[in-house]
Formats: sequence, C-alpha cells, structure tokens
Amino acid sequence: MLEPVPPRFNLAHYCLADNARLRPDATALTIVGDGGAERWSHGELDLKVRRLAAGLRDLSLPTGARVMIRMGNEANAALAYFASIAAGYVALLASSQLTFEEAEFMARDCGAAVLALGAAFENEPHGGDMRILRGADLTRLAETSPLPDYVDTAADDPAYLVYTSGTTSRPKGVLHAHRAAWGRRPMRDHWTGLGPDDVMLHAGAINWTYTLGVGVVDPLSAGASAVLYNGHPDPAAWPRLIETYRATIFAAVPGVFRQILKYGAPETANLSSLRHALSAGAALPSSLLAEWRARTGKEIYEAFGMSEISTFVSSGPTTPVRPDSPGRAQPGRVVAALPPDGGETPLAPGESGLLAVHRDDPGMMLGYWNRPEEEREAFRGEWFVSGDLVDFDADGYMWRHGRVDEVMNAGGYRVSPAEVEKRLLEISGVVEAAAAERPGRDATATIIKAFVVTQDGGPKDDAAILEYCRAHLAAYKCPRAVVFLDALPRNANGKLNRAALP
Repeated sequence: MLEPVPPRFNLAHYCLADNARLRPDATALTIVGDGGAERWSHGELDLKVRRLAAGLRDLSLPTGARVMIRMGNEANAALAYFASIAAGYVALLASSQLTFEEAEFMARDCGAAVLALGAAFENEPHGGDMRILRGADLTRLAETSPLPDYVDTAADDPAYLVYTSGTTSRPKGVLHAHRAAWGRRPMRDHWTGLGPDDVMLHAGAINWTYTLGVGVVDPLSAGASAVLYNGHPDPAAWPRLIETYRATIFAAVPGVFRQILKYGAPETANLSSLRHALSAGAALPSSLLAEWRARTGKEIYEAFGMSEISTFVSSGPTTPVRPDSPGRAQPGRVVAALPPDGGETPLAPGESGLLAVHRDDPGMMLGYWNRPEEEREAFRGEWFVSGDLVDFDADGYMWRHGRVDEVMNAGGYRVSPAEVEKRLLEISGVVEAAAAERPGRDATATIIKAFVVTQDGGPKDDAAILEYCRAHLAAYKCPRAVVFLDALPRNANGKLNRAALP
C-alpha cells in the first residue's frame, strides 16, 4: 500500500517550505539560457512564491479560481505555478507551443479568472473577463509582503489543471488535487532515484506534465536541484549542460536521446556526474537504449504514465531494465490489464487487455473538467481504464501493443486525430481528411501524416496545407507530411479505416 496522504496538504508547501527551512542556501532552480543562467536557492524560491501568492490574494479571486499561465521555459512560469497553488487557486500551465486560438479555447473552457503572460505573448489580444497579468504586473504583485504561510488546503482540494487530447476534436482538462504530488513519492525509489543531493536536468519545457513533474516538482520536493534550459535548440547542449552543472540525473524523451547520439557527440563531454538517465513520453526502442549504453556507459530507466495519473510503471534502481518494456508497476500501485470488451476482473499474465489503474491511487485525477460523459467512460467500477493495449508477464513487466482509441503520440504528446482532421477540413478544396501516426525517416521514430482527398480537379498543394496547419495547430500537433488519395479507406458501414491508410 502507498503511504496515506496527510488530510491537510498543500502541493506548493510540500515542495518548498521544508527545504526553505532546512536547506535555504542550496540551489533549488536554475534556468539556463543563451545569455547566462538564473539561479534561485530554496529560501529565495519559497520567499518569491509567498510574495506572489500574497499579490494574487490581493486580487480578491474566489476560492478555486483558475490561473492560466502562458509562458515559455522561464523562471516566472515556475513562480506563477507554485504561487497560484500556494494561494489556494488552481494553476494551469499552458503549452507555449499553442496557437492563439488554442490558448483562447483553453482559457474559455476552464473559465480562467487570471491569465499570466510571458514575454513572448504579452501583445496577444486576449478578451473576456480575465484579469491579464504581464511581466510588469507580476513584478508589482511579487513586491507584496509575503504570505506568512501557504494557504491551508485539503489533500483533495483542486490544485492544478492540465489539458490533454482524447478521441474528440477538442482537448479536455484533467483536474488534479494537491495530493497528486504525494502520489508521486513511489517514483523516487523505483524510477528517478532522487535524493536531496541530486541535480536533475530535464530536456523538456516546464509546461509539459513530464517536465513539470519530473523536472521541477520531484526534485524540489526531494530537496534536490532542478535545471531547465531555454536557450537555442542544440543536441550538443545536453552533454555540455550535464558537465557544466554536474547533473546526476538527465530526463528526456527518446527523440532527444536519439538527437544527442546523432549530433551531440556525448563521448566528448565529461558525464562522470551522471548516475543514470530517465525516459518517458514515448516507447524507448531497444536499439536506442543499446547505443546510449555503449557510447555513454550510462543506464536509461524508462517509465510509462498518463496525464490522468502521471507515472506509475517504470524500471529503476529497484527494477532491472528489460529492453522494450517500460518496467512494472511501482510498489504500492494497483495496476492491471482488463478485458477490452468489459469487466473488472484483471486478466492473467500474458493476456492482452486495456491498461487500468485503481482509482484509489493518490495520484489519480479528480476528474475531467466539465466533461462528465468522458469522465464516466474513463472509469470502469473502481478502475480508471486507458486506451492502451498491454499485457503483464509473470514477473509483472508491462508490454505495450499500441492504442485502441487511435490517439497519436507526437514526440511524447498525445494528439487527437480528430483535432487535426477538423483543421484539415477547413482548408479550401479539401473534401476528406484523416490523420495518423506513421513511421518517419528514422524507423524508430514516428510522425503525424495527413491523408487528404481534394475536390475534383482541385490543387494538390501540400505546402499550403502544412502552412495552414502550422498557423492553427500547436507545432507538435502539425502533420509533417501530406499524402493525397483519391478516397479514404472505409469499412462496410462507411467508417474510416485508419489502419488501412498507407
């Protein structure tokens, strides 16, 4: 069983308060850019968060108000996230890759009371009743006398929202309680191996749940140090940053490891501080793992998680790696494969079924934001059921067999085909459209492809189609190639047969 969650629990307090008292001068967060690095100690971060939290409280927002944060990989994003939660509000860190339309939808959908904008977005003309906070506003609010303590919240009170793609054409909000941070505790021993003396370097953007959790929340709650990078994209930057900041743990998606091996020359850097690396977001090919081991002498511990419950299956210090498996359920987690056609009785080892997690797990979401029907569909009795088809072997290791709900994986992000197809059908001359995940140039990586049928005699302009998608979809949702067809493959009932697409 997992440790019981304290009934009174604030996520921000859990990550910051004790470290500010016990390790006030130790480095908590470092943001590295092309022009240098910004560093905050645990004591400084705690004080800054309580100051901004007090400023937010002065806005007289109702309890549970949503604070949407639209920023890049910058220190203010972490500050605004923790301050919102410290003040008793619900934080939403939106992806900086979203287009204006997508961000507007998200703000309306969650009913955001406040929108905090980073430097890249300060000129966006957001409307509605939201209070807009730009850089100068945040600076002014952060000059307020600090809250004497974090707002007293219950473990089950809402703390933050994340948005994820499902099978529909619109993303849905996943609402998490403060206890979600407590639910991450099994990862320390059984995946990340994090302790107070560690330096965690994460290759992702802070507004992605993988980065926010593994790269920020986990190291801070363990009293360790977090390092994020917002400089010019460069595969060689990661070995260099490991060496410069003496990173002990490096976390990334498989694509980043692939880029480092291809262009980053990891052998030329001093990686002696690195104990191991972490991979999640997409399957880690055994060939990639083998090459990383051979060229760096370091292990990669893989994990599997979801926006609804974070990471719960992994290899790690207590679970030896088995290539092509993400590992097994962390001790205390109740995980199973359930029959695809219904029922709550877990299948026997070796039988393929839908991956399910018991709803009592403290990391489990509170629910989907204003999506009662989708929430009902996600639960089967006491189980949260995903769209992943898996089996567990006799030793408990999980083996993946794809998804049954057609949701695509683009660089570690879940993307709904329906969301992409909706945009494709807005293009003049396009009469039918489909999107699917297909192999890219590298056989170990996949891309999103658009399959398009144009009006009789209509132009087949793939550049125009890709340009339209880039203007209306976040970069990770955009197709990378267009295939023109005379007709989309359909079954006898006229439903799209996505598996038959080329």
